[in-house]
Amino acid sequence: MEGSRIARTRETSPDTGEILRRGGLHGKSASAWIKALPRLTGLLKRDAAAATKFWRAGDNLLTKFPKKRQRTPEQQSAADAILLACRSLREDFLKKHADPIYRKLTKNLSACCRIDELAYDVARLIPGLTPTRKQVDAESALMQSDKDGVEIDQGIFLAHALALPEAGMHLCEAMLHPRQESIAHADEFIRNGVIDFGPDRGERQGKAAVVTVQNPRFLNAEDDDTLDDTETATDIAILDPLSEIGVLRGGVVDHPKYKGRRIFSSGINLTHIYRGKIPYLWYIRRDMGVVNKMFRGVATGAASPDEIYGGTREKPWIATVDGWAIGGGCQYLLAVGFVIAGKDAYMTLPARKEGIIPGAANLRMPRFAGDRITRQAILMGRRLNCDTPEGRTICDLIVPPDGMEETIARVVNDFTSSGVVSAAGNRRAIRVGEEPLDLFRRYMAVYCREQAYCHFSPALIANLEKYWNAAQRKI
Repeated sequence: MEGSRIARTRETSPDTGEILRRGGLHGKSASAWIKALPRLTGLLKRDAAAATKFWRAGDNLLTKFPKKRQRTPEQQSAADAILLACRSLREDFLKKHADPIYRKLTKNLSACCRIDELAYDVARLIPGLTPTRKQVDAESALMQSDKDGVEIDQGIFLAHALALPEAGMHLCEAMLHPRQESIAHADEFIRNGVIDFGPDRGERQGKAAVVTVQNPRFLNAEDDDTLDDTETATDIAILDPLSEIGVLRGGVVDHPKYKGRRIFSSGINLTHIYRGKIPYLWYIRRDMGVVNKMFRGVATGAASPDEIYGGTREKPWIATVDGWAIGGGCQYLLAVGFVIAGKDAYMTLPARKEGIIPGAANLRMPRFAGDRITRQAILMGRRLNCDTPEGRTICDLIVPPDGMEETIARVVNDFTSSGVVSAAGNRRAIRVGEEPLDLFRRYMAVYCREQAYCHFSPALIANLEKYWNAAQRKI
């Protein structure tokens, strides 16, 4: 599979026929498929018809193999060769046609489509370019190691869409709009000052809208069961007219070892990754959705959220680190405006031991901790204790663990005593200089493709077994 990530050419290998033959694909079907690799003309309708025919024929060849865990090495090599040829064609097809496809899907940029809608809309428009829901659902029932990685093709499409300056900015804007669930519950929060989705709770406390992540069994790890509720609670907190600042907290956990303690975040649920319960789009929805909303605010629709015209509704955010901020938890700290950490708290970005890319941390952390410490944290697994010079580059205040509540109240008051307009305006002005939306777009174009291959890499499985003992853990 790793080889398929590296190879980007449109041609099948001269050895493809021999690889398919060794994998047991004899006869005219395999030979005819190799010869049928289309030469793209630049005409969308003609190229789409030819490419779809080739992709469907490739899918038909894959059905001749047993399930992945039952394949011989020769059969797996043949399957990889088919996937490589199909993905190489997808790359070339999208180089020519990504822009008109995206414009057609969005009615010439007049409609905003979330990524989870877009990825399946394109599968209907150009069959074979991305997997259907049926194909993704079929793989979702499998262990991560047993998947062929059909979702990688979603990453290829999104990478090409985001690489287009106009379309990519439009997609970034679409992901900043509030979720429909957020709009539906916004009035309830205004009236009651509290809303509880189970995995996430929102509560107005004075001038602050407090979002508390509650996944106690997994030490407040993030997974497919928590993401939508976290984003919804964040939308509601930002849109709430009766609060001036957002606060992100971790709830009290019930893990036997830490029962009764608050934990900020244990990052992504690694057990769920290993068990195949984290879809690829989860990463993109998270990093372009809830995390970016804490950084940029919620798009209002009145103007493009490109910072210059101020087309977002936003609030300053405070994060409070009880215990630890691992992986995705640390990524939140790089997106908020102020961090309060317990004296005993720490941060890690264990990307090396997980085998994935830590969201936008590669983009944002160097601004805080510098390039060297960032590389050590991401590539070498360096732990950063919050109460150290390195930790204080990210954490603004260090407090005794029993002093968190008092400190939160004081910091909220300090932020809001002069009114939120100034705080939001200065926040926006700082952001324009350090990370304009177009820079984020270009980063995400790379991230979408690379994270897709990481998510389905054999190295991820090996890392989770080696460092996490994932095979022995229960969901």
